[in-house]
Amino acid sequence: MTNNSFLSRKGYEDLRTELTRLKKMKMEMSEEIGRAAAMGDLSENYEYTAAKEKQAELLRRISALETKLKSAKLIEEAGIPAGQAYIGATLSLQDLDSSDTMSYTLVDSAEADPLNGKISVHTPVAQALLGHKVGDVVEVTTPGGKMKFKITGISR
Repeated sequence: MTNNSFLSRKGYEDLRTELTRLKKMKMEMSEEIGRAAAMGDLSENYEYTAAKEKQAELLRRISALETKLKSAKLIEEAGIPAGQAYIGATLSLQDLDSSDTMSYTLVDSAEADPLNGKISVHTPVAQALLGHKVGDVVEVTTPGGKMKFKITGISR
């Protein structure tokens, strides 16, 4: 994959909302640092030191979000093939060993939520599935050993 982030429209909007919220927090943080600085000797001022550390973490997250949003491409507009396992696709799979069925949506790491069936395209399972079509049998190496899945459906 390229340096681009591929996000769903909802994922993109969620990141924009978070960025807006963090920028508001940044302004509040500046006021907090000003209040802590007014308390006197900065070398022994725990509130000031804690506020500065919190601000640094906040600025790192803001920078990461801005970078991700600048490089983001909307999945809906990316021209990704509909009949293959690529980012944005929801795959129906059958475990050939147990006959269990499952469904996963392949997403960017920013949207990954494994408990809700959204797995990052950077995971070993997703990497093994990428580019395959309905009917393909894919062998995946997991920490628990090798597994074989049959792709029974792909939707967008």
